[in-house]
Amino acid sequence: MAGDWARYWRAGDRPVEAMHAHFERHVYHRHSHETYSFGFTEQGVQTFTCRGARHRSAAGMVMVFNPDDPHDGHAADEIGFTYRMVHVGPDLVADVLGEAADGARRAALPLFTEPVVRDIGLARDLRRLHEALVGGATTLRRDELLDEVVAAVARSGAGARVTARAPETAPARLVREALHYSDDLGISAAELAAVAGRSRFAVYRSFQAAYGMAPSDYQRQLRLRTARRLLDEGHPLAEIAAMTGFTDQSHLTRWFTRYFGITPGAYRRAITP
Repeated sequence: MAGDWARYWRAGDRPVEAMHAHFERHVYHRHSHETYSFGFTEQGVQTFTCRGARHRSAAGMVMVFNPDDPHDGHAADEIGFTYRMVHVGPDLVADVLGEAADGARRAALPLFTEPVVRDIGLARDLRRLHEALVGGATTLRRDELLDEVVAAVARSGAGARVTARAPETAPARLVREALHYSDDLGISAAELAAVAGRSRFAVYRSFQAAYGMAPSDYQRQLRLRTARRLLDEGHPLAEIAAMTGFTDQSHLTRWFTRYFGITPGAYRRAITP
């Protein structure tokens, strides 16, 4: 796409990834990450929906996404936008904050209520961390900056609360479990309704309310997350496409890019020992 570019970096020994991108025409399909995502807009304006509202992030503004926070995104105008994003695994965030231990860790993770905040100091700290990650800083220096940023985000206006997520409804939970554990990509709305013991419309509505996306989008995201893991294991792309239910590797590449902003090949090449 004309004017669009993206660079990706991944740590080889811990759940930390970084992205630097400029998009004019690229449109993110609604998706979520298994990680916390902290970033800032360098230039231009991007707009996205998250937590039931439309948000805009202009130059210098910070974005904060919780794990499994559904959102989309695109440029607000033809000029496009440039941004940097750092993805950090939930367990690593818990370790840094020292808010949890043992089996209670997952329940004690912070949830952020504000996806966009204006915080020049935090944006500066995120830039330093991002440049250290992609610029070859020592592991110790990366760890120090990561600790500083995670603590700073928790203190910021993003509204961190150490709390559990709102409980999901029983129909939504049953459908989610069916999608996670079913190997049948041809599972129908009627079958999901039977699993949940509700009408098809009630299942769709409760699932959308609980997870911020339709069951079909959730199923596709599971397949794409599996594709990422298979890429890490070194499987050929055509084989991964077949294993995850895509027509061919071109079909997989199109959806992978719509969800993650980079191609499967770029994702695989981004690993840093």
